[in-house]
Amino acid sequence: MTGYDRDTFRAAYDRVMAKWPDDREARTVPTPFGETHVNACGPRDAPPLLLLPGGGGATSASWYAQAAGLSRLRRVYAVDLTGAPGLSARAGDRHPRTVADLADWLDAVLDGLGVGAADIGGHSYGAWIALHHALRHPARVRRLFLLDPTQCFAGFKAAYLLRALPMLLRPTPRRVRAFLAWETGVGVPPARATGAGEALEPDWLHLQEAAAGFPAARPVTGPRPAPDALRALRVPVLLLVAANSRTHDPAMVANRAGALLPRVETAVLPDVSHHALPQGAPPALTRHLIDFLSGS
Repeated sequence: MTGYDRDTFRAAYDRVMAKWPDDREARTVPTPFGETHVNACGPRDAPPLLLLPGGGGATSASWYAQAAGLSRLRRVYAVDLTGAPGLSARAGDRHPRTVADLADWLDAVLDGLGVGAADIGGHSYGAWIALHHALRHPARVRRLFLLDPTQCFAGFKAAYLLRALPMLLRPTPRRVRAFLAWETGVGVPPARATGAGEALEPDWLHLQEAAAGFPAARPVTGPRPAPDALRALRVPVLLLVAANSRTHDPAMVANRAGALLPRVETAVLPDVSHHALPQGAPPALTRHLIDFLSGS
């Protein structure tokens, strides 16, 4: 028993989406890998911003705390990754199997939205996808922000992988909850709680639990981007590192990115861990993003 139930997952997803701005709308974009679900908000004539969530149980709903601020200056498009938890639907058993497939999928999403070039941002695994896409198709990326990216500039810590292994091998709501409590270092209320002081947001946490056992495809993995490719990237990049991340060494991530990317701004987000992003981030996160996107 994995604990996954489709109706429970959808109800949890909708509760988090209710925290988005009132003008949000859902769109379905056809791609060669199936239909991609996109949550949109903000002025239709504003420059486009595409947001990619992290891996695991993350979905586009996780951007709820940033959607209102970002949609004041951008048309926000937040994507559910194909083959991952969310409302995107695979085309049979077809799903991205290589980095090139992921880049083609993201190109197809932009095409389906009628977008030629966009600002693109991602968290964790979503940042890894966004960076690879920018390296392959830089003309389609105006600005790029990477929120505590994994496997881009440094590898995972061994302790992190050991803690994550039981959850990955046999995901259950209880294991998801215990893992998030360890990584974030903050209180985790019991499942379906309505609030608990300095705790992860209960509706968001319930969505992570509800995603346990989701029938997802094997995620695309691969090596970190080649140093020469990173040195050649001319797209402006904002790198935001979680100071308390247990996923990797935050200082190593910032230092290597600064040494390789020619047009990078780097900032450290204090008092926040990897899995508390982007929904549990300090107000400084929104300010950093708005300042970066508003730049010339």
